[in-house]
Amino acid sequence: MTMTGFLYNLFADPDIIRLPTPLSPLQKIIALIISKRRAPKSIAAYQSIGGGSPILQYSNEQAELIKQSLSNRYGLDVNTYIGMRYWYPFTEEALQEIQNDGINALVIVPLYPQFSISTSGSSLRVLQEEFARNSDQWGGKASKKPFTHTVVPSWYDRPGYIKSMANIIQKELDSFTPDDINQQLETNPVGKHILFSAHGVPQSYIEAGDPYQSQIKECVQKISEQLPSLEEGVQVHLSYQSRVGPIEWLRPYTDDVLPQLGKDGVQNLVVVPISFVSEHIETLEEIDIEYRELAEESGISNWRRAQALNTDETFINDMADMVVEALSQPSQSVTEACVANNVGLVDLDDSTELSSAGVGGVGYNDDLTSRGVRIKADERFYGRMAIVAVVVSVMIEVLSGKSVTNLFGF
Repeated sequence: MTMTGFLYNLFADPDIIRLPTPLSPLQKIIALIISKRRAPKSIAAYQSIGGGSPILQYSNEQAELIKQSLSNRYGLDVNTYIGMRYWYPFTEEALQEIQNDGINALVIVPLYPQFSISTSGSSLRVLQEEFARNSDQWGGKASKKPFTHTVVPSWYDRPGYIKSMANIIQKELDSFTPDDINQQLETNPVGKHILFSAHGVPQSYIEAGDPYQSQIKECVQKISEQLPSLEEGVQVHLSYQSRVGPIEWLRPYTDDVLPQLGKDGVQNLVVVPISFVSEHIETLEEIDIEYRELAEESGISNWRRAQALNTDETFINDMADMVVEALSQPSQSVTEACVANNVGLVDLDDSTELSSAGVGGVGYNDDLTSRGVRIKADERFYGRMAIVAVVVSVMIEVLSGKSVTNLFGF
């Protein structure tokens, strides 16, 4: 992986850095400056976990196991494809494979349990742009071959997902010994603690309608209901990690919560990466190295970390079940999913037909263009004033030669 290239693609995404319209031409310049500044730090982080992220390996294994589950349990012969947002294999490459294989029915599943504009929304926006731009290839009115698709925008409340997460956490809770618990009770009235650490997003996203925080809270609640209660000696906490820049992100921050837990006498702690289904840099480096060191410095002596789902059998089978359900229910197009979740879209030309008939032949017809829906690029205001500050800082750096961007964590 070329680290600067990956970071450039990340920060050039308008769903990651949303500039006011007059400043949008500067998006690529700002992305280039930030990526060059941040690359050495990111390279060091990847070197600390062996030189690279295992996320693509796990994603490919998940796709293959879901394919096997669909075959073994449902008798379905399907192809699976992996498309990454910021590095190879890009979403566009996956779509080309789908075209080459002559696929005419597609279930789109973002590998993010909870929906956010900056994650699932960004990926769906890329798909919507491709489907709108090349509607003749993707089932539009001018298309010469049938093609239909459906999206599962989020699946944080799936029973199999909830169960598999609870099972993994319970395994870590069971690893605490009676001596661990007795020692804990000398400093804190609760014997075991769980910290769900979710990936953060800017607070302004939530204020503008992003459902991410509410889905995280509901997800944590559902998982907690399958675990021992406070009365049974387990206390649950929630925090947010991976914030970047000078703007306000979702609170409380994980690096604030850990020292506070230490002050409260917590020693037995299970940290759960609730937003991630695969091990990668934010679990293996940020949590396992940075946060663990902070926790131990704060007096949290019995640290545990619940592994990501990876290839957990319960999780894989539930994903397969979800695909089957999506095939038999009324479908949701990428455009409908984007509209429902406030994702900015490109214009649709008059020849683009977006049908939400069920992929498996069951469903209803709902041609958006026949209803006169014209979707304009959304001028969202997420973090605009904060981004202006970034732009000004970058310009100061260019003019003065001083690294102002370091102030923002880049």
